Amino acid sequence: MSSGNTLDDEDTFKILIATDIHLGYLEKDAIRGNDSYNTFDEILKHAQTNEVDFILLGGDLFHENKPTRRCLHTCITMLRKYCMGDTPIAFNILSDQTVNFNTTQFPWVNYQDQNLNISIPVFSIHGNHDDPTGAEGLCALDLLHASGLVNHFGHSQSVERIEISPVLLQKGSTKLALYGLGSIPDERLYRMFVNNQVTMLRPKEDQDQWFNLFTIHQNRSKHGPTNYIPEQFLDEFLDLVVWGHEHECLIAPSRNEQQLFYVTQPGSSVATSLSPGEAAKKHVGLLRVKGRKMNLQKIPLNTVRQFLIEDIVLADYQDLFSPETPNVTKKVESFCHAKVDEMLQEAERERLGCPLTPEKPLIRLRVDYSGGFETFNTSRFSQKFVDRVANPKDIIHFLRSREQKADNKDDVHVDYSKLVKTSAVEGLRVEDMVKKYFEAAEQKVQLSLLTEHGMGKAIQEFVDKDEKDAIEELITYQLEKTQRHLQSRAVLTEQEIDTEVKKLKDSKKNTAEEDDEIKEAINRAKAHRSQRGDDAVDMDLSDELQNVAEDSDEGPSYAPPTKGRGRGSRGRGSRGRGRGASEPKPSGRGRATKAPLKTQSRSIMQAFQAPSQTTSRPGARSFVEDEISIEDSDDDFPLMTSTRKPQKTPASFSRPSQSQSQSSRGVAFDDSDEEDNPFKSRSGRR
Repeated sequence: MSSGNTLDDEDTFKILIATDIHLGYLEKDAIRGNDSYNTFDEILKHAQTNEVDFILLGGDLFHENKPTRRCLHTCITMLRKYCMGDTPIAFNILSDQTVNFNTTQFPWVNYQDQNLNISIPVFSIHGNHDDPTGAEGLCALDLLHASGLVNHFGHSQSVERIEISPVLLQKGSTKLALYGLGSIPDERLYRMFVNNQVTMLRPKEDQDQWFNLFTIHQNRSKHGPTNYIPEQFLDEFLDLVVWGHEHECLIAPSRNEQQLFYVTQPGSSVATSLSPGEAAKKHVGLLRVKGRKMNLQKIPLNTVRQFLIEDIVLADYQDLFSPETPNVTKKVESFCHAKVDEMLQEAERERLGCPLTPEKPLIRLRVDYSGGFETFNTSRFSQKFVDRVANPKDIIHFLRSREQKADNKDDVHVDYSKLVKTSAVEGLRVEDMVKKYFEAAEQKVQLSLLTEHGMGKAIQEFVDKDEKDAIEELITYQLEKTQRHLQSRAVLTEQEIDTEVKKLKDSKKNTAEEDDEIKEAINRAKAHRSQRGDDAVDMDLSDELQNVAEDSDEGPSYAPPTKGRGRGSRGRGSRGRGRGASEPKPSGRGRATKAPLKTQSRSIMQAFQAPSQTTSRPGARSFVEDEISIEDSDDDFPLMTSTRKPQKTPASFSRPSQSQSQSSRGVAFDDSDEEDNPFKSRSGRR
């Protein structure tokens, strides 16, 4: 709708909502390298065309935790192109911005900076792909915030208690409380909700007049007992929840009948996995808020590459072929060839009339060949479609339903068919795979010192964020702690050692102590990497070599240096890493003197029999929570005198009460694209 429409008056917030843009995904791919950039450009163009008040992003703006130079450059270029200008901002901020943006040296919204001209502010939380890391706890969004292009909020600095303070916005008579919570490991956040360690602050004045909008980036679907966040955990005073992290587009608001709020799941704007959830049509939402009423208009994304997926079970086509049929493999291959042709024809019909859609679609045919059938050569099959599809290397995906053997004599009987579900294997996370592996493994190969949760997190850090020392540090940390525990218990025999080790492991499972140990081990790995100077190598060498494989599907074939940068003609010396060897290197990793290597390599029994050479290490770092000052004044909000644009003084907050009345809530939505009045009034929810 245009700005001249009578519905878009001075009291109506217009917000463009999107999540999981994943800038930089497959940027080195010759065919799909620009997909994420083209779609982000379309999203920003929709925001400019609809003249929205601001853009709300639900996390995972970047696909990599350390975006490449090309990725950052493209993102900054587009934000500067569409979000900077002379268009005046029509809403004010009433909350304390030093609390809302507490991770930066510029704790105010970017459009109030006197050195910047912002026409469309962008508010964003971080996701699990671009979450804060390192000793400073910085992420790529902090770079954009420091440059004045994005307002990064929802970052919690405490691991013990979370207080979510909203960004209070007012446009005309409409008051909007914008809550945000960046990505946190699901198990930890689940436990914090159960222990009442998550608090959402509310304004003290006129609580029933605020529209409460919450943005979260966590698992919505259940991946395990505590590996998700149930909607029932969220406070019932909320009006609308924008849910990120889930890639399936379910943007039409669904009502939670227990908590009486609505949930919208915009999904991702680019397909990052060839799973059924990614095949749904991609949309972003244009949200209008006026008073306590809302309207959500779906906006289809035309630059998203088409993705078609289909499942076939060969055993269901007994009239065409069977395992005993002569040349059955060739017949199956021809049958699959015909199926792919049909999918390509369907994609071409859908693309007609939409020139922005890329020509080559994504095709995935999942073939269940159980029942005696054999697989064929997928590489030879893919060569037939190399000029017609965007993913010629993985068109065919073979699956087979495994049956439980009747003569299984293992001590632990496991139904492996339950672990190989065709609908969930492709989207399985690293920690889930580790947990399922040890659940299905025999007792003799179970972990003795480490927990499955700790090992899963260490492997996830190694895979997702390239923390090369995460697994080694976790093992070393747990070994040293177990040795100290055994020495304090004064055990002598191997049987007593095994018993004490098992008790120690079981006592830490699913507790805060386990999370603290994992965090400490990962922090040690990051400190080790920083001391070696790996960050400098990543920013310099890897980015320079990126251009070599810019037009190739494969990465550059080079061996990364093991030490230092290796630049210039300066020698490394014995330990100087290219900086000379005149300065002695400190022992350990900046925390304590580390035990000699021979002590670490010995068994637990040998380490117990010999005098301990390990020194005590400090515990996990403690974080000081930001204190929020609460004022009880009933006076009106006076204007502040500042060098920046004037803004109102922060509003005071109060913690929510379960007995607060919600009779005035009247949220309505309409997902149609009609030009009718979207603000449909209705009776209160209760």
